[in-house]
Amino acid sequence: MRISKRMDKLPPYLFVEINKKIAEKKAKGIDIISFAIGDPDIPTPQHIIDKICQEANNPVNHRYPETAGLPELCQAIAKWYKVRFGVALDPSKEVLPLLGSKEGIGHISFCFVDPGDLVLVTDPGYPVYSTSTILAGGEPYFIKLAEENGFLPDLEAIPEKITQKAKILWLNYPNNPTGAVADLQFFNKAVEFAKKNDLAICHDAPYTEVALDGYRPHSFMEAIGAKDVAIEFHSLSKTYNMTGWRIGMAVGNQKMIDALFRFKSNLDSGIPQAIQYAAIEGLTGSQDSVKEQNIIYQRRRDKMVNALKEIGIKPFVSKATFYIWARIPNGYTSVRLATELLEKANVAVTPGTGYGSAGEGYIRLSLTLPDNRLEEGIKRLLTWRK
Repeated sequence: MRISKRMDKLPPYLFVEINKKIAEKKAKGIDIISFAIGDPDIPTPQHIIDKICQEANNPVNHRYPETAGLPELCQAIAKWYKVRFGVALDPSKEVLPLLGSKEGIGHISFCFVDPGDLVLVTDPGYPVYSTSTILAGGEPYFIKLAEENGFLPDLEAIPEKITQKAKILWLNYPNNPTGAVADLQFFNKAVEFAKKNDLAICHDAPYTEVALDGYRPHSFMEAIGAKDVAIEFHSLSKTYNMTGWRIGMAVGNQKMIDALFRFKSNLDSGIPQAIQYAAIEGLTGSQDSVKEQNIIYQRRRDKMVNALKEIGIKPFVSKATFYIWARIPNGYTSVRLATELLEKANVAVTPGTGYGSAGEGYIRLSLTLPDNRLEEGIKRLLTWRK
């Protein structure tokens, strides 16, 4: 048999390789503490679990769901955006539930990218932005995110010949992997840039509710004219620790929402309805769990920041996300340091180059592991250079 040519262009997914190396160590009976993958260790709030169990027993929810999602869920999403960000959305035209935001991110390129089109992708960045571009036949054009610029892209520095060919600009704030944040002034400029260059903006926003030090991140939809040019992907994965339940949403420009809906309707049969009802419970119910988990993440961040400084690794201290992006000591590459930490300290971290060439010189650490494991991991890190 012959595999398609597009698969030859596709790099292996970052976390597959990390898991493989960890599995090899574990197979030898070695205990590995992993700071590599951002999967919350904190359970889904109990009132959401109770709702799933209740609705799972309703035979109505055992049948095929609709791709467009329950009207009640679309209304709950619109209400949540209004309460949280002051953004008004038409639940019937500007909201689309997703099988996790990654699904929508992966599919949106097929809605707007033709073979040979360019897509502006931030570097470092979440790998799916570029891989979805490649699968759709497009070409990623990488925009460097520099620490001296707060890991924000310099949009005006992009050559005009590039912007003329580009179809989409990807943005992601609060940012994975850097933890950087963006203000409304930047978002407003991005809208102006998109209108000037006839671009669509895809903003990935799953970390707006993972906010520390009293910070309140913005939605891109708050920007002036955002709905004219942009779609925003969000998720219940990080807000309510529902990574395994696979539910998210896209909101924004009606044309973009409609295109994504039409694409999805040909590929999937929607989100299981019991999970949709659980999402409604999460969005409309008590938000106390969000506040409580952010206190935990802030405490973990502060401990990890102090430990990294002690061993000569310089962290970029973020006000959002549960990641720490850290500059590595001189004389190392990102892969070499990650390999050495795994071999010498039995600690797994993600090399920055897994998120693009501009990630060289950095590693990413996730704070999503129980406190006792975090403490043990910090102890191991502190002995690394001794």
